[in-house]
Amino acid sequence: MHLSRHISVLAGVAGISLILVGCGQKSSQEKKTITTSTDTELTTVDPSKTTAVGTFNVLNNVDEGLFRLGKDSKVEPGIATSSSVSKNGKVYTFNLRKNAKWSNGDPVTAQDFVYSWRRTLNPKTASQYGYLFSGIKNADKIQNNKAAVSSLGIKANGKYQLKVTLEQRIPYFKLLMGFPVFFPQDSKTVDKYGSKYGTSSKTQVYNGPFTLTKWTGTNSTWTLKKNADYWDKKAVKLDNIKFSVQKDPSTSLNLFNQGKLDMAQLSATQSKQMSKKKDLISRRQSSNYYIAFNQKIKAFKNLKIRQAMSMIINRPVLVNKVVAGGAINNKSFVSKGLAVSPKNGTDFTDDVTVPESMNYNPTKAKKLFKQGLQEVGMKRLHFTLLNSDTYDQKQLSEYLQSALEKLPGLTVSLNNIPGRVILSRQADHQFQATVANWFADFSDPITFLNILTSKNPSNISQWKNSTYDQLIDASNNDDGGNAQARWNDMVKAQNVALNDQAIIPLYQSGEKWLVKSSVKGVIYNTAGANYNFKDAYIK
Repeated sequence: MHLSRHISVLAGVAGISLILVGCGQKSSQEKKTITTSTDTELTTVDPSKTTAVGTFNVLNNVDEGLFRLGKDSKVEPGIATSSSVSKNGKVYTFNLRKNAKWSNGDPVTAQDFVYSWRRTLNPKTASQYGYLFSGIKNADKIQNNKAAVSSLGIKANGKYQLKVTLEQRIPYFKLLMGFPVFFPQDSKTVDKYGSKYGTSSKTQVYNGPFTLTKWTGTNSTWTLKKNADYWDKKAVKLDNIKFSVQKDPSTSLNLFNQGKLDMAQLSATQSKQMSKKKDLISRRQSSNYYIAFNQKIKAFKNLKIRQAMSMIINRPVLVNKVVAGGAINNKSFVSKGLAVSPKNGTDFTDDVTVPESMNYNPTKAKKLFKQGLQEVGMKRLHFTLLNSDTYDQKQLSEYLQSALEKLPGLTVSLNNIPGRVILSRQADHQFQATVANWFADFSDPITFLNILTSKNPSNISQWKNSTYDQLIDASNNDDGGNAQARWNDMVKAQNVALNDQAIIPLYQSGEKWLVKSSVKGVIYNTAGANYNFKDAYIK
């Protein structure tokens, strides 16, 4: 994503920090409210259209799919009370609970899932997440305008039974069902609001533990309120979760030190200063921050220029001194700690062959850059690097500018803008170069590798490689039922992308937090929608 996302191609997502409300008298009412800060604005809560990690975290708490993902991404009951799968692994049957309701009083039915999936896949919706449905019968054909939306392999058997037909086994299918893109939608609400659907809290309905309130679509605060119509409301202990956008980590730290914050995310500098504090915790993220070059531009089509720019970046310095604490130099696009080999249990990143261009070598970088410029008939190169305007991402931009400008003849300008603007610019390829990121939607390498295929809307660099496309296609289709063959396809594909410098991977992010012991039960997963507040409470 995240988000995924984004899961998402959201630049500069830092997670959530929880703030204890009120320093005066704490009534029992106040103790059931958590206030959280985030560094990114909400853009939309339309599950078919968002790509942002922050939005998926909201959707994960205000909506619910067939399953919920608990601790360590464990699949738990959601709208489905039971499920079964055919012997060949291609037909799933879900029995739905009859007491699930939307916040407008409508029952949640099997048809709401059928409607939602068709809407996301319909080319007219222009969802960037339709590719996640690949492997469900006719999903790819529908996306490519080669089959009717109604031919998708999802069918309602009456109001409370859902049947899903796959083209081949999908090893991670149940994990997908816990991701917000696969959640149901109320057609009545979509029809009622039209193009305004999901653009504010009032133009959406909810079926999860909380409902979204007080978000106008442009303001920087919103509240998740306990949903009185939720089927499992007895399990929900919080009354409210209040969000406010705070872009400067020093503000959060000050609030924490004043006793007003329950949990605060730290910048790299802060986390070093707090390294011995007992409240400090680390959170690894299944993510990758990278530079995407618009490969329709002549200079960026040149492999030597791309390799030189990768080679001039000192990643150990970048992860240890520049970006937020807990980041690692992964030297891969797929994140470390996401998936292990079916053969011997090694991490996916250990099976990948790291090319020379992922290691710091300024001498060779300068030589390659000079050769690349000659090949494209240029003496100098000037481009603008687009990135988000959060504190950590501004620091990152400045570091990259100073590193890249060590290449003779290269000038880099910086443009740091709000998250909502950067997402649309990236989706429309309106940039020369941009810092982007991808957060795993589920615990499988394909969540990263899919987005670099030539027709994927999240492939913002527009890099194309037919060998890569064939390997990913094989992993999703012919080799889908053979775990080791599928693994080998994905490892080879990762090697192709790294060797051809499809993008320039920078780092895998982590977060350092100061957390007070009073907040309990917040579930954090490294992949998918990261935060699940259903069981959270204040001690």
